[in-house]
Amino acid sequence: MVGFRYFVLQKALSLGIKGSVRNLSDGSVEVIALGEKEFFLDFLKELKQGPPGARVSETVMMDYEAPSKLPEGFRIEYR
Repeated sequence: MVGFRYFVLQKALSLGIKGSVRNLSDGSVEVIALGEKEFFLDFLKELKQGPPGARVSETVMMDYEAPSKLPEGFRIEYR
């Protein structure tokens, strides 16, 4: 999905979400996100829809856990 990481970055910054996004070797995208519940739920809705013209082909899967340290801002991670 070309441009998906930049879409995630833009939405996270606009909603005050902290964390990161990166491509995984299996072609999926991993997003680590932390934010206020209301904004976080809006963020999830945006991820499920994706950017204009894109098709999110897999279900957004979530795993909740306490962060080992609080992220600063939001960033794209490159391999």
